[in-house]
Amino acid sequence: MREINVKEVTAAVRQAAMTANFELGEDMIRALEKGLREEESPAGQEVFRQLLENARIAREKLIPLCQDCGLTVVFAEVGQEVHLVGGDFNEAIQAGVRQGYQEGYLRKSLCHPLTRQNTGDNTPAVIYTSIVPGDRLKLIVVPKGGGSENMSRVYMLRPAAGLAGIKEKVVQTVREAGANPCPPTIIGVGIGGTFEQAALQAKKALLREVGSQHPDPELAVLEEELLTLINDLGIGPQGLGGRFTSLAVHINLIPCHIASLPVAVNVQCHASRHQEVVL
Repeated sequence: MREINVKEVTAAVRQAAMTANFELGEDMIRALEKGLREEESPAGQEVFRQLLENARIAREKLIPLCQDCGLTVVFAEVGQEVHLVGGDFNEAIQAGVRQGYQEGYLRKSLCHPLTRQNTGDNTPAVIYTSIVPGDRLKLIVVPKGGGSENMSRVYMLRPAAGLAGIKEKVVQTVREAGANPCPPTIIGVGIGGTFEQAALQAKKALLREVGSQHPDPELAVLEEELLTLINDLGIGPQGLGGRFTSLAVHINLIPCHIASLPVAVNVQCHASRHQEVVL
């Protein structure tokens, strides 16, 4: 059994919270560069130029990519041969978020839903923990912005809706969102499971490398088809019209009840941020 002190967890989350807000991932940079090369709208081209310049400045000056530094979501994969010592695992993550947002001068975005009083330190983070084989601990820290999250939807379709119904709801979600989620977006789609599982799968789908192909050939085709349908809407970068409303559609699919067909659409803005750490 391998021991990991939770102090290492706090330090890793602290740094990941800052890095995720300062440095856009290389896959997103490549996607934005592709958009700049292929976008036909002059206004859209200018949006891509500014997004790339914004990412460069944020990385070099260690300042946030976006004024919305997000609600922190942490996906933790704990190896079953890992023994966490030195304190409470969940509190160690919360301490890392607290330190990262304070020391990185990141905007604290959490508040009481009714009084709207800010919690002051961007906690509590949302933590999803999975037990996996092995002796390592993987932490994926995701600062999720509110504007794009507000445009996300869950649908409980009848099974007869089938593939046509799924496509309709995904495209409908993006059409109704318009410019609100700051396109070009990444669209995470969760199909199957239960009401809450579909939403979680849609969010996890956003973690995949942008531009990567789904390992299931049928889902890879569906992702491409949905991306074409979405981009045919003509919303374009920042809603100014153009070829690229979204840069990618990522699908996660799991089995569901015979009477159900849950579909969730999690919208992610162009500031698609996450940082992975393995201990």
